[in-house]
Amino acid sequence: MKETPDNINFAANNGLLDRRFFLKAGLGVGGGLMSASALSSEGKDRFPWMKQPGMPMGQSGPSRFEEHIKREGVGSQPGTTGSGASRTPIEYLDGIITPSRLHFERHHSGIPDIDPAQHRLVIHGLVERPLSFSMESLARYEHVSNIQFLECSGNSGAMISPKPLQRKASNLHGLVSCSEWGGVPLKILLDEAGIKPEGKWIVASGSDAAMMSRSVPIEKIMDDAIIATHQNGEPLRPSNGYPMRLFLPGWEGNACVKWLRTIKVTSGPSMTKDETSKYSDLRDDGIAELFTFPMGVKSVITSPSLSLNLTGPGIYQIKGIAWSGSGKIKSVELSADGGKTWAEALLDEHVLPKALTRFRSAWKWDGTPATIMSRAIDEKGNIQPTREQWFVGRAKNTFYHFNAIQTWGVNTAGEINNVYL
Repeated sequence: MKETPDNINFAANNGLLDRRFFLKAGLGVGGGLMSASALSSEGKDRFPWMKQPGMPMGQSGPSRFEEHIKREGVGSQPGTTGSGASRTPIEYLDGIITPSRLHFERHHSGIPDIDPAQHRLVIHGLVERPLSFSMESLARYEHVSNIQFLECSGNSGAMISPKPLQRKASNLHGLVSCSEWGGVPLKILLDEAGIKPEGKWIVASGSDAAMMSRSVPIEKIMDDAIIATHQNGEPLRPSNGYPMRLFLPGWEGNACVKWLRTIKVTSGPSMTKDETSKYSDLRDDGIAELFTFPMGVKSVITSPSLSLNLTGPGIYQIKGIAWSGSGKIKSVELSADGGKTWAEALLDEHVLPKALTRFRSAWKWDGTPATIMSRAIDEKGNIQPTREQWFVGRAKNTFYHFNAIQTWGVNTAGEINNVYL
């Protein structure tokens, strides 16, 4: 790579450059601009794909050269079919939208094959008028669409391991994705049904064989919950809840019940199996905290990361994603010396509430060992904790809602590993 100018300003120790470096310097400092001699020879050598017509049009997917970009860690629990998870390959993506085909999955009893013509959403319980909605009738109501993240509360749970597990970013943190979700505000349907005064919660149930059910306070439902029918402009894919799912922006994925079948208005939480034996946070005093829905402020460096090694000293782009269930990301800070000094990263233009935010920074690696890490701060002032801070007050083996800072170690060969500080 081309060397940096001698008069360059560093923003923090160990090579972190000012967050506006790429904007000021352009591609030339990274060796991306072609020389005059290179430009003059362009066209003399024609590659094979330039000498004959290409493939015919059709239902095309990714290039065959990009087939490695696929969901990671696909696997079912022993003795089951389709009960497990797969992860978004976050280290290979850019921007904030996750392609639908790469959205992470989490299933408790496989993916049901639902005929939308036979499917109904029933609202009942503490309402004045129980209602049943078909897909056709839902299409007549007001629709909204917003770009927002969805994260499994078990995401990054592998980080509680006593020793750092050597896994790619996707295998550690890939249970998070961001899409444009479209659907009907649930408030509209509940207003039509008429909630009785004693109705303070709802319990949402799905149509899968596990009959996933979760209780949600009515305040969240009347705020920004939607009955999602579309994702990234197309109908939901079966693995993400087709033909409809509950979507609760900023809250844990398990509460966003897929293949939504019923909404029952209740006076209190229903204490279902999915919110008591699972998806609860055990404290070190033996008390289990229930209904800890919002996902905390978090960031992850996706590149450089394990398997995306450095090829030698020079300028690299550190990039990653940040998000918060409390709203917008205010800033992301980076360190290349294990947290001794920090520099502010550059955020991409689109900083949306409860959505993934892309951050970037230039880094001049000098070939010596380094530790790179990121910490996010949201608009409410929440700061991403260290791993040590996250464990305070928690039981030893609890893993839900892990949002602590993660560190990548770089050795002299440019190899990346997951490390604890």
